[in-house]
Parts: sequence; structure tokens; C-alpha cells
Amino acid sequence: FIDPEYRGQGIGKLLLNHAIDHFHADRLDVNEQNHQARGFYLKLGFEVIGREELDGMGQPYPLLHMRLKLVGGNL
Repeated sequence: FIDPEYRGQGIGKLLLNHAIDHFHADRLDVNEQNHQARGFYLKLGFEVIGREELDGMGQPYPLLHMRLKLVGGNL
């Protein structure tokens, strides 16, 4: 999470690009109720590929599974 005081400064994008470039991260989960985070990931090229009713702790917080979109057959 990025502290609200520092949002909009490119920190989230920098961290996400680092995860993609260095760890080949191409999938993530986001709380369905977190519209700001969902929009952030959609804007940066992710797409929703699935949904779970419960979070990883079995709580009723729906999760969206997202994947970096394929571009020209590549990520």
C-alpha cells in the first residue's frame, strides 16, 4: 500500500514496474471493493481474469484476480 500522502507521485507505478521487470510478476489479486486500486491496475495494463467471494483468510471480501494483458503474444 502507498500512504495516501504520497499517492499520485508515481511510487505505485515504480514499484509495480519493478515487480514486473525484476520478478516477472504478471498476476495479482485486488480487493473488489477497492475501486482506486482496481482502476490503477487496469490503467497499467492488467485485466480481470477471475473472482473469489472470500479473501485468503476466508473473510467476505471479494477478490479480483488480474493478469497483465498480452500484447502481440507477449506480456
